[in-house]
This record gives sequence, structure tokens and C-alpha cells, in this order.
Amino acid sequence: MNELKSKIESLLFVSAKPIAISHLADLIKAEADEIEKTADELLLDYEVNARGMRIIKNGNKYQMVTAPDNAGLIRELIKDETVGELSRPSLETLTIIAYRGPIARADLNRIRGINCALILKNLLLRGLIEAKEDEENGESYYTVSFDFMRHLGINNINELPDYERLSQDINIDEVLGEKKED
Repeated sequence: MNELKSKIESLLFVSAKPIAISHLADLIKAEADEIEKTADELLLDYEVNARGMRIIKNGNKYQMVTAPDNAGLIRELIKDETVGELSRPSLETLTIIAYRGPIARADLNRIRGINCALILKNLLLRGLIEAKEDEENGESYYTVSFDFMRHLGINNINELPDYERLSQDINIDEVLGEKKED
């Protein structure tokens, strides 16, 4: 597999949403027409080889999805993942979102020191968080959902324990490169 195809595949795999050709071109530092040609080849590769993943194209955006033939199997896994207990990394990510939200995915990654994409997908599937897209910079911002608040029995996010102190923790501000205002 050529390098460009590999890069496109990796980006589509980790993205929770469709990615525009122009955004792929910006990230990879390549021409948009070259990105589109290569992404179309990758789409065909997945289709012809009947893999468990597919790449779909809608207008000028691409997204990696699971194969339709595996829908039942995936529903079973999702059901298991959405009814079981949250893992420690999921709880940590959810706590950060609760106390610091709305928070960008990049900031979550910096605070936790890992890529949180799969954790965020799981929390979204469970209905515990919501994502809002900032059209200007193309970044997703995460907040806790009403279901999360209802489950905890709170009416407002600032009813969380120690909300005032923890929502403005100086250590997190330092990680994010923010300056604490006096």
C-alpha cells in the first residue's frame, strides 16, 4: 500500500465523523485531487476485497464504516458495551468532560496523554456525552448529556461535587497551556 493511501486509511479509521477531501489534503499536505483519486482507490479496495470495514463517500467526504453484512454482530457488541460498567479510562474522560466541558477532543487527548477517539465513541453511544461541531475550526467539542445529568440526579452541571474548584484546576490549565486569571 502506498504511503498516501496508508495515511488516508489511518485518518478515516480514527475519525468519528466523515472527513472532507479538503481537510484530508490539509492534514496530509497533499493536493485535493490526489487525495480524492487515492481515497477512491481505497474505497474500491475495501469493496472488492469484502473486508469487515468499508469506506463510503458522500459528496466530498469520506468515512470508514463497518460492513453491512456484520450489522447484527456489531449490534451485539454495542449492546454489551453500552450496558456494562464503564472502564477506568472512560470514567476519567467522562469526568474531564463533566468538569471542563465543553472541551475539544485535542484538549482531552493532551490532558489524558492518549488518543481518546474510541473512548469518546463509546461515551457517545451510551448517550452520556454530546458532541458539537465548531464549523470555524472543524473541531468537535464535548459536553455531558442530559441523560448523564438525569442519571446522577442533578439539575445543573455545577451541582457536581467540588465543581467550582475542580472545573478551574490550575494543573489542568497548565497542561492546556492556559494562564490562570487573577
